[in-house]
Amino acid sequence: MENIKTVIFDMDGLMFDSERLCIQAYDYAGEAYGIGKLGYLVMETLGMNHEASDQIWKKHLGEDYDAAGIRKHVDAFYEDFHKHHKVPVKKGLYELLGYLKDHGYSIAVASSTKTKDVLRNLEEAGIRGYFKEIIGGDVIKASKPRPDIYLLACSRMEKAPGECYALEDSKNGVLSASSAGCRTIMVPDLWQPDEAFLQNVFACFKDLDQVREFLMEQDG
Repeated sequence: MENIKTVIFDMDGLMFDSERLCIQAYDYAGEAYGIGKLGYLVMETLGMNHEASDQIWKKHLGEDYDAAGIRKHVDAFYEDFHKHHKVPVKKGLYELLGYLKDHGYSIAVASSTKTKDVLRNLEEAGIRGYFKEIIGGDVIKASKPRPDIYLLACSRMEKAPGECYALEDSKNGVLSASSAGCRTIMVPDLWQPDEAFLQNVFACFKDLDQVREFLMEQDG
């Protein structure tokens, strides 16, 4: 196999244990708004940007649901959380990033989360400097599972998609990276794939430590 030296990371559920936090935020927001917990809808929108997620929410809550009113409570939840906590980092992240840096890899982020929130998480975790390019979901119109964000990331990294590993945890993220043509490595988080779905990935590992071990083998 050719020596691939470019890695594109998803963020939520891959680098940070933020998907569980998102469920808590929407459970809180739904109850604060008075319509009951809404975290269950997060599972249907994992990997999507805000605009794409909004279409899913409309299917469940109606075309005229008060997105701004609910979002106000979500923002309040996160504001309070960040006053007292940092978003938990996934097992093996620091070790993987250290290995990639020490072995000459170029690294990017392609996340459906807004760029400012991606930057906040990276800076809080002290890992901003590892990444050559950071692309948030507000930069592109077509959300994951469309390939647009990965095609843009590959272009900015000046590589063909087949020359890049993409690290993803969600169904929509895997479909996005794979349809772009990246060598997609899945590290499942909340959404668990079946054997049929794994036909979409180059490899699947239980955590980022196993990803690092795989790359060490590839590097010889």
